Amino acid sequence: MATNYKDYYKILGVDRNASDKEIKTAYRRLARKYHPDVNPGDKAAEEKFKEVSEAYEVLSDKDKRSRYDQFGQYWEQAGAGRPGGPGPGPGGPGGGFTFDFGGFGGERVDFGGEGGFDLFEMLFGEGRRGGGGAGATRRRPQPPVKGADIESEMEISLEDAFTGTKKTFAIGGRRIEVTIPKGVKDGQKIRLAGQGEDGPAGRGDLLIRIKIRRHPMFERTDDDLRTDIPVDYITAALGGEITVPTLSGRVTMKIPPATTGGRVFRLPGQGMPKVKDGGYGNLYVRVNIQIPETMNQKERELLEEIRRLRESR
Repeated sequence: MATNYKDYYKILGVDRNASDKEIKTAYRRLARKYHPDVNPGDKAAEEKFKEVSEAYEVLSDKDKRSRYDQFGQYWEQAGAGRPGGPGPGPGGPGGGFTFDFGGFGGERVDFGGEGGFDLFEMLFGEGRRGGGGAGATRRRPQPPVKGADIESEMEISLEDAFTGTKKTFAIGGRRIEVTIPKGVKDGQKIRLAGQGEDGPAGRGDLLIRIKIRRHPMFERTDDDLRTDIPVDYITAALGGEITVPTLSGRVTMKIPPATTGGRVFRLPGQGMPKVKDGGYGNLYVRVNIQIPETMNQKERELLEEIRRLRESR
């Protein structure tokens, strides 16, 4: 939970009314500037990259941004709700109401709403519709039913979805261990039988909808991942090798000579696990050419010489 207030808008350098596109553009610009691969060994740049990523994770999520705008440093606490809370009406789900019958032993009787108590049934019995005679309508006894299902949400990281994991989920005073399968997708539901509400025939089920947090480096499309990688202009021009981060570790990728900015390379098997078919998806790497902001005299002289050679052709 947040302890010190961080102005995420100020961190990204955007206005509080900034659009999603403006926030994404600002994040990408700063992420490229402070990326550890661009600033090897620079701890300050690494911390700045983490701070920028944290700000983007909150402001790029509509629900988190709304709570952050309303509650500031307490936005995380404001989202800690309890499933199965009361519904819109004064009596809970379904909007029924209660009445205190003092003459019936002080019992409270629910009216209306889902599963509400039938007052006339209590007063006149099952044969009320037909006057209690031969034409009276009687109800068949209903078999006992299970308790209601409970739906809730669990947020996990992309790394958790990649490897699979076990999480502890607290609900109704109970702590339940949930197994997250590797390759799970955003919005997918995990059903835990017998972990819902109590009922005459046993508990209902617990359905947990998985929400995967935005990742600062990877974007997921089904089983594939996409990322942007900075490449210095010398390597792009002459060719070479670069190190690419993946969810399973770093790999080496070859850059052919005369590589242009925006070119996309496919790394097979470096994406997300495929739940049904086995194997892994692909990682698509888009190249961003990096030109240094400052150059020493020798570098300038060499570039000037290259320009003269090209102009003299």
